Amino acid sequence: MIEWINSLVQGILLGGLYALFAAGLSLIFGVMRLVNIAHGDLIVLAAYLGLSTTILLGIHPLVALLIVIPLMAGIGYALQRGLLNQTLDGDILPPLLVTFGLSVILQNVLLEGYSADPQKLSGGEIETASLNVGGLAVGVLPLLTFGIAVITIAFLQWIFFSTSIGRGFRAVSDNQDIAQLMGLNKAHVFGLAMALALGVTAIAGIFLGIRTSFDPSTGGARLIFGFEAVIIGGLGNLWGTLAGGIILGVAQTLGAKIDPGWQLLSGHLAFLVVLAIRPQGLFPRVEH
Repeated sequence: MIEWINSLVQGILLGGLYALFAAGLSLIFGVMRLVNIAHGDLIVLAAYLGLSTTILLGIHPLVALLIVIPLMAGIGYALQRGLLNQTLDGDILPPLLVTFGLSVILQNVLLEGYSADPQKLSGGEIETASLNVGGLAVGVLPLLTFGIAVITIAFLQWIFFSTSIGRGFRAVSDNQDIAQLMGLNKAHVFGLAMALALGVTAIAGIFLGIRTSFDPSTGGARLIFGFEAVIIGGLGNLWGTLAGGIILGVAQTLGAKIDPGWQLLSGHLAFLVVLAIRPQGLFPRVEH
């Protein structure tokens, strides 16, 4: 019985990492209805930027976040203003095609710059440290990841509903034309939304790099996990994204407990079950 409880706890904590993968996707879809196919590759890009930062400056990957977050935010703003805004004309196909092309470009640039060899960020003692909680050995790194995910989503929720930037996000999300007439610069607001989303992506990339190895081709799997967490939780709902990540993580760890080969399959099956029962997700976004 204790082993099943341990698998459940590990799944919940794994859900925190998946929520970090998904939070940026959820924010971008909620603000501009943009489906970013390159999101997983941007997570990997953040991991590589963290790798370069730790090597060049000799600092811990978590300290490197102070550099990688603003760097990724700047990339997000420039990417949105310079490229993606031109694709947002109401048709879903152009953004999909452009972000798919961006995904291919990112993978090849990373391949040229860093080679295909798997890399990993060194987190030091935090990777192996654990706490004894009621007879369960809970890893410090998964616990920290989950805590950061909760704090990040709470921060995004606060920005979205309690700040002037958030009011701008909600205004352009509800009606872009009226928001423009009220004096909001739609292109700038979308740029800020992408900057915020890629700032979160930087956090996801660093924790991914500490937790496991990565290479230029691993973005696709991160994208799938992120999409599944977003859709399970409900499109555009940030707390729903956390719930979706937890459900996905628990399904994977319990599936792995039954049979190691079922780990990924169990997560995909949980996603399909939720999609079949509630296509809008468990906690669909409530319009404000």
